[in-house]
Amino acid sequence: MLKALGDNTRYAIYLELARSSRPLATAEIAETLGLHPNTVRPHLERMRDVGLLEVETDTRGAVGRPQHRYSLAADAPSLGLEPPTFPVLARMLLRLAGAAGSAPQDAVDAGIEQGTADAAASHAAGCLEGLVARLDALGFDPAVVLEEAGATIAFAHCPFRELAEAEPDLVCGLHRGMVEGFVRTKGGARVTAFHPLVDRTPCQVSLALASA
Repeated sequence: MLKALGDNTRYAIYLELARSSRPLATAEIAETLGLHPNTVRPHLERMRDVGLLEVETDTRGAVGRPQHRYSLAADAPSLGLEPPTFPVLARMLLRLAGAAGSAPQDAVDAGIEQGTADAAASHAAGCLEGLVARLDALGFDPAVVLEEAGATIAFAHCPFRELAEAEPDLVCGLHRGMVEGFVRTKGGARVTAFHPLVDRTPCQVSLALASA
């Protein structure tokens, strides 16, 4: 594995994937590093062959061949970029919250506080633009569908899925609160529906836009 990272280009690609909170497509990596996708692709394949990367196939809205998205393999070396204590801490805190009898509304309230702070720090001109940018930065890979009455944002990837499957009320409550806090503080929109992981139409939020 480490021998494969001896190439400077592969090492740069690996660092980009290590820093990302979501799987990245070849074109995204190429654009960030200023390389042609045809240059990046064989390096990705080489790293996947030696077990450094995992690949998922994305067929959503694809024209022609499906798009591949890459992320670090579970047993790939972190190179000190991803503190291994963070996932452990998150699981412990979630168990502690459950043992303390925290209600779903407590999680929503905590999320609202974070979403309020996120909105205050956002430099986006509009609420939808800012929310999508924040969700993308957190690794939710948001996909926006504009509608006559507003917009629906689907979360194509959940960076907290493992925790959400164990405690959907608390984890999805945190996420819902973050979205609601951001929208209320930024203004120009309101949340009309939030669909958690266990919903019939999971992992999406609907907004009514002031200009709609």
